[in-house]
Amino acid sequence: MKRIFTLSIAFSFLCFTAAAQHEHHTPPAKKETKQEVKPAPKKQTAAPAHVTAKPSKAQPKNNKPAPPPAKTNQKIQPSATPKKHAAPKVKATPPVTHQDHSQHHMPAADSAGKHQGHQMSADSMNRAKTTTHEGHTMPMDTAKDHQHNPGMHMNHGAMASDTTQHAGMGMGGMSHSFSRNLPMNRNGSGTSWHPDATPMYGYMKHAGDWMLMFHGQLWLRYNRQDIFDKGSRGDSQLDAPNWFMGMAQREVGRRGLLRFSVMLSLDELTMGDRGYPLLFQSGETYGGGKRLVDRQHPHDLFSEISVGYTHMVNEDVDVYGFLGYPAEPVIGPPVFMHRISAFNNPESPLGHHWQDATHITFGVATLGFRYKNFKLEGSNFTGREPDENRYDFDKARFDSYAARLSYNPTENWALQVSRGWLKSPESLEPEEDVTRTTASALYSRALAGGGDRFFTSALIWGFNGGGHHQEHSAIAEANLQMNKTAVYGRYEYVQKTPGELDLASQFDHHEVFDVHALTLGTSQRVANFANTYLTLGVQATVFAPDKLLKPLYGKTPVSGEIYLRLNPGLMMGGGKKSGASGMEHQH
Repeated sequence: MKRIFTLSIAFSFLCFTAAAQHEHHTPPAKKETKQEVKPAPKKQTAAPAHVTAKPSKAQPKNNKPAPPPAKTNQKIQPSATPKKHAAPKVKATPPVTHQDHSQHHMPAADSAGKHQGHQMSADSMNRAKTTTHEGHTMPMDTAKDHQHNPGMHMNHGAMASDTTQHAGMGMGGMSHSFSRNLPMNRNGSGTSWHPDATPMYGYMKHAGDWMLMFHGQLWLRYNRQDIFDKGSRGDSQLDAPNWFMGMAQREVGRRGLLRFSVMLSLDELTMGDRGYPLLFQSGETYGGGKRLVDRQHPHDLFSEISVGYTHMVNEDVDVYGFLGYPAEPVIGPPVFMHRISAFNNPESPLGHHWQDATHITFGVATLGFRYKNFKLEGSNFTGREPDENRYDFDKARFDSYAARLSYNPTENWALQVSRGWLKSPESLEPEEDVTRTTASALYSRALAGGGDRFFTSALIWGFNGGGHHQEHSAIAEANLQMNKTAVYGRYEYVQKTPGELDLASQFDHHEVFDVHALTLGTSQRVANFANTYLTLGVQATVFAPDKLLKPLYGKTPVSGEIYLRLNPGLMMGGGKKSGASGMEHQH
């Protein structure tokens, strides 16, 4: 009953949040701009831009200037071209709707000062006068009405391999969390990078100079491991994995960017201190130091509380600092729950503790440097994983280090390599340190037709070395999102030790077990209210364990689950896809 009550509260909270974000805010009225009216020339040779010229009667010749027009609420048309100077032919500007930004340049002067009612900084205005949309031109009048409404898609494809020229390209001018000159689509967990073409699911709101964003997921799931009881380690459970994250950021002065982030999880309330069943999973403890085996641990209530500040040296160079308690150091790709390639899969990867398990670390300090699409960063952090008390704040030790090099060669790819030196990560093996090495390639592409249509994938390798730890892991996952319908899959290879599977008394501690797992699933969106999605999904996993493990797990154990998921809808799409119809600017 306690879980059902808690789950009801969580569902209600998310629904209320969804309803609140549905409110629209009317942009402030634009002030009339008084313009100096020049004397009319003797002859009018061309019609003003954006106005179809009509034949007019001949004007009497005189040397007196034309009287100024009466003040109205309409725009004052530019004066006619002086005599003997033919006006350039200007084509009528087509509507911005159903068109990408590849043929536009942000306007100068007063039209750059407001963007759908949101105040832009002086620095943003200066950048808008030069190269915000590199090498393109947008007529002033068209730009004034260029609104980023829900249902429009920011197309970044025209940037080709140089994807750094996106200052203020987000909803209402929101940029990346650690750069004023990168798109917000590149945001990953911690300070990691996604491809620029990555879709974003969430709610966004303006609050003065601040941009606020919320995203998260809440699942209601029935999970059965080893459906056919081929082994002795299967289990089943009705639970509700969940996480909720809020972010706030604002520009500071001409070159600064300040951001805050908080992430919460009610996992222990909705699934218990033992987490949920997952064959061959290992890591962390419960119930006074008991090892969690064949189960995924619950996440801490406070999964992230962080602050970051970025200083823009120029459009190509940023330096930044990041502090969190807890937060994520610079190890691995974006954590699985933030990867869109894993968006529809509620399960943690079996290689989680080889690839991205440091996403909840109590004590993180990171410094980073970006040059164009390269980024080099380092972290000093606490090596010990969170303890089994999911409601407290663990001791910050700052006894471990990590470094990561990231590179986004195009809008569709995000590459990284990283290494971490972790001091005593496991409480049950406090004398063992781990050297963790990872490499990954993430891919995202928008599909023809616009809307919520994307293909995303990830290839990730992780290696734990040092002491008795000499094990590899690899993952290949993909998600094909076709608006309401999705098809997804994940293949994993991981090496486990007898100690990790609680088999130290039965096998030599140098033994290493190879485990393979293949997951296939599909989901269907069944409702959409206030840009909040309710999705029904089902998936199944087939395992191929090491031959030494078959007496315990069976030859090919099969697991399955069915779920409902509640999450914010598509807020912003990724890169341009040839043939896409228009703009779908809905993370």
